[in-house]
Amino acid sequence: MRTLPLSLALAAVALSACSTESEMRAVDPAAADDATSAPADAVPTPVPDGEVRTSGLVTVLDDGDGPQLCLGVVAESHPPQCGGPALEGFEWGEVGSEQAAGVTWGSYAVTGTFDGTTFTVSEAVPAALYDALAEPEEQPLDAACDAPASTDPAKATPEDMDATLAAASTLPGYATAWLSGDTVNVAVTEDAAGAESTLRETWGGPLCVTIVERTDADLNAVNQELQAELGDQLLSSGSTAPDSLDAHVVYDDGSIQEWADATYGEGLVRVGSALVPAE
Repeated sequence: MRTLPLSLALAAVALSACSTESEMRAVDPAAADDATSAPADAVPTPVPDGEVRTSGLVTVLDDGDGPQLCLGVVAESHPPQCGGPALEGFEWGEVGSEQAAGVTWGSYAVTGTFDGTTFTVSEAVPAALYDALAEPEEQPLDAACDAPASTDPAKATPEDMDATLAAASTLPGYATAWLSGDTVNVAVTEDAAGAESTLRETWGGPLCVTIVERTDADLNAVNQELQAELGDQLLSSGSTAPDSLDAHVVYDDGSIQEWADATYGEGLVRVGSALVPAE
């Protein structure tokens, strides 16, 4: 799948891997006034009762102040940069860590207890010894139509695709766009036929245009409000599929998801937890 700019709101499985935290959280400030819902209740701040584990490999980093559990986005510099809860009882082990410029880091799957501030480690498995197959893979979005049609295969170059995606972002009622193989998928809230006619001016390859409920601006407004409400609990947020937002938090026992459903409507915000119950 080709990775595209966040401003085009593509369905990017690669988004969380390639974007910085500020990019993941970026929204259109002008859309803030468009938010129509206001949280009725205080946001829950759950703390796990028993042992939890990271939902896959995460970066552990020590820049001189002690090891930290980096649950959010990691800046891909050398050495990397990130932050998170302090770790107690963590040992680097004989494999898995690197050092540069006074910083030690590595990828680990970590299990232990979390009191909301400090993570006390009972087990840390380095990436070299971790079974990545144990974690489910995120699947890219499918095409928005069953049989994407082409009109002019000669007008389907990378330059044509870029021009088409740029044109899509200016359509009335634009919601999002994504790629599935060589198919360009565009979601709008109105006039699908008109949108397709416009896009065919620059794109002759496989194309699907679909109708959804919320525009890109609608989701940006809710996203900005969501970030303000969740505060430090929120690691990243953004739209990776039409009519929905993904919010990745430090820990959710289900209460944050319930709050989001009650506040914004069921299904609009999908809450994911970086820490999950240990099995």
